[in-house]
Amino acid sequence: MTVAGVRPSVLAGLVGAGIGASLSPQLHECEADLHGLRLVYRLIDLEALGLDVGRAPDLLAAARQVGFAGLNITHPCKQVVLGHLDELSPDAAAVGAVNTVIFGGGRSVGHNTDWFGFARSIERGLRNAASRRVVLLGAGGAGAAVAYAILRLGAGQVTVLDLDSRRTDALVDRMRARFGAARVTGADLDRLQSCLATADGLVHATPVGMAAHPGLPFPIEFLRSQQWVADLVYAPLQTPLLRGARALGCRTLTGGGMLAFQAAEAFRLFTGIKPDADRMMRHFDAITGGRRGAQLAGDGPGWRVSEVPA
Repeated sequence: MTVAGVRPSVLAGLVGAGIGASLSPQLHECEADLHGLRLVYRLIDLEALGLDVGRAPDLLAAARQVGFAGLNITHPCKQVVLGHLDELSPDAAAVGAVNTVIFGGGRSVGHNTDWFGFARSIERGLRNAASRRVVLLGAGGAGAAVAYAILRLGAGQVTVLDLDSRRTDALVDRMRARFGAARVTGADLDRLQSCLATADGLVHATPVGMAAHPGLPFPIEFLRSQQWVADLVYAPLQTPLLRGARALGCRTLTGGGMLAFQAAEAFRLFTGIKPDADRMMRHFDAITGGRRGAQLAGDGPGWRVSEVPA
């Protein structure tokens, strides 16, 4: 029961490493205010606490005990927590990574809102972009969500590359089981240049380019002007990869859309209230002064939801 004159409240948070600059608290708390809800969003930073990633499940258990409605999960914990939850949503099970955990009824349920966030971002930001051949660099939790998203949106063939070949193989096997062997392949990292040579676009899903991991993930000369490039990094919003790609003439998409739209879906799971996702995107733009990337026509049929069941 809500006491008269007192706004209902929700406690949520984010578990990850090096997350001090996260914009998630502002996005969630501002949207909650506009719904007459008090949402308190806390950062639980492994680096600040001096903990390694193996302690992430302990943090989930503690949050559950003290009354959190749920938690967002980010790098490097999205796959570590999988075996420590009572249940996975169908999307989280298909992706093989969790970025949102909901507590309730004595159970912890893992969800994945990253795939939804990226799908909505690329549909809006790279409309009509060619998608016959897409290179995905990075097979971690974020990369897994992207693979699932672009395959559901109709990408013809996705080639996955990662520094860890075991992660590449695991992601390829998981996506092939769902979407078919012809649409997903893996390659060693030393083949990145040759893979890009025939690709319509690239999704970059590694930490390179973040404030804590500056630089380029590969020589910018690997790209061609006809390609599009999406980077999942959003801090900074304009990464060296995106700046270099634009200088070549490529269409680009920042990580801001994925962040805002996945946050909107996580907000719904935390609160049971449907947020205004476009408003959350506008709020992100306002606090970052960001460019999401031009919505330009391309030479492809456009992204579309695949016939493969969700």
